[in-house]
Amino acid sequence: RQVVVDAPDVRGREMILRIHARKKPLDPSVDLGVIARRTAGMVGADLENLLNEAALLAARSGRTRITGRDVDEARDRVLMGPERRSMVVREADRKVTAYHEVGHALAAQLLPHANRVAKLTVVPRGRAAGYMMPDADDRLHVTRPALEDMIAVALAGRAAEDIIFHEITTGAQNDFQQATSIARRMVTEWGMSDHIGKVAHATDQGTYLGGGPQMLPMSEHTAAQIDTEIKTLIDAAYTRATDLIGEHLGRVHEIVSVLLTRETLTGEEFAALLNGETLEPLPPAAPSTPPSLAG
Repeated sequence: RQVVVDAPDVRGREMILRIHARKKPLDPSVDLGVIARRTAGMVGADLENLLNEAALLAARSGRTRITGRDVDEARDRVLMGPERRSMVVREADRKVTAYHEVGHALAAQLLPHANRVAKLTVVPRGRAAGYMMPDADDRLHVTRPALEDMIAVALAGRAAEDIIFHEITTGAQNDFQQATSIARRMVTEWGMSDHIGKVAHATDQGTYLGGGPQMLPMSEHTAAQIDTEIKTLIDAAYTRATDLIGEHLGRVHEIVSVLLTRETLTGEEFAALLNGETLEPLPPAAPSTPPSLAG
């Protein structure tokens, strides 16, 4: 018999983190509650690996305590793989990536129902040239406005590229997949289309361990209507993202300049820049004398 166990919620993740942190020398600035909010979907083994990886990173950097940056880097390694700093990236590509990620971040920070920014970077990691990581969210019920904001955030990277460079690249492939998936589920599963109505045209019943929704039999006319509704949702979200970036274009240029210099911004740093504040200079790199921290 197969028993599917749900991933822990934010309180469960914080309790698991506290258990695994008992023997780890955490810096007082490390907030396990914040880490729990930013690790949605992780299970106990993932969270244990995260703290072990953070301990190793701190040791390699010559620190006797695990800092928040160590935990952030460890989370990114667990989710997306190690940084690829040895990868040679053309300056033009870094610039496109920076505007793309700041586009995502602007929409995430300003749209009323979106998850706020946790981090953005132009350092390649895994298969990504850069990424914007929103704060994790454990809510069970998601409203239509929240879903529409999710679509707009996903499309805002492409919108920024289009506005700045008047060209589009292949970098938005995953963004389009995410946006289309949300829009399709709104129309076919959640009854959120005025034209299609409160009818389910897809089901997840009978799929193995939640293998994804399956479309139900339907006429060609209904299928065409569904495609039209999906396109309407995506086009409306893209227009919202484009308008938002155009409205704040001056600030976008300023933040991109800082991001290209610093390579990575925390959510707090991004929010400060968006408010017109200036960031403090980065601290000098720590010497690399690795004491032992793992255990």
